Amino acid sequence: MDSRIAAAREKLGASTILLGHHYQRDEVIRFADFTGDSYKLSKAAAETDASLIVFCGVHFMAESADVLGRDNQQVILPDLNAGCSMADMAEISQVEACWEALERLGLAQDTIPLTYMNSTAVIKAFCGERGGLVCTSSNARSAFEWAFARGKRLLFLPDQHLGRNTGFAIGIPFEEMPVWDPWGLQGGQTAAKLASSRVLLWKGHCSVHQRFLPSHVDAVRAKHPGIQVIVHPECRWEVCQKADALGSTERLISLVDKAPEGTTFAIGTEIHLVNRLARQFAGPGKKITSLE
Repeated sequence: MDSRIAAAREKLGASTILLGHHYQRDEVIRFADFTGDSYKLSKAAAETDASLIVFCGVHFMAESADVLGRDNQQVILPDLNAGCSMADMAEISQVEACWEALERLGLAQDTIPLTYMNSTAVIKAFCGERGGLVCTSSNARSAFEWAFARGKRLLFLPDQHLGRNTGFAIGIPFEEMPVWDPWGLQGGQTAAKLASSRVLLWKGHCSVHQRFLPSHVDAVRAKHPGIQVIVHPECRWEVCQKADALGSTERLISLVDKAPEGTTFAIGTEIHLVNRLARQFAGPGKKITSLE
């Protein structure tokens, strides 16, 4: 397969670029022209002269590259079944039903919808049409502050953990951040609870980051005294509170890169990236393991 890929790349030349998301395995990453998170890759592709963009990622990422790309660029997703469990947890008809319920209660006019980058293009459009934003894990706090300058509450899609961690960081108490369950009657909330909410969290999560538990943090600290625990804000609040630092994928990489030699890390994020960082920084004497 390597020789077939090399031959195809030589034939296609500069007309085609390959984007490799951080979470891809090494067998894919080694052929990538660019590596990064979905937003960084989409921006990078739009700035090239390539007419064909092969996005080695999941469906919403390819959509983002298509939205941000130029008219003469075509985005190809090698596996059309490659999906994101989090993005799939916010289906447009469910989100529209949620908004209609807020309208019936007279709450929609004071609500700003925000969606995380890890969502489908139709959800991003839904938020834009209603005066909202698309945010990344890096600028979620700024997006929250922007929205609160314009409305009383936020509807945050689709990751409840990023929404809860961001809301807590700016001082919003848990009781003002109820979870909207799309499968429950009126989201599983009373009208009074919805009216008093500041952040209405969609009941969605990342299946990878959901697996990290507070007990994992305790166990790794007991086994490796002095270890630095760094996690992605898609992890549950209890894990983030026990961590030494949290941040986007790019920030996690930066924290490892800038750390002194001999630092030991337990990282709470996707295993392919963790293993790649462990190999990359073994030379400088940094030890890296998965939090799980």
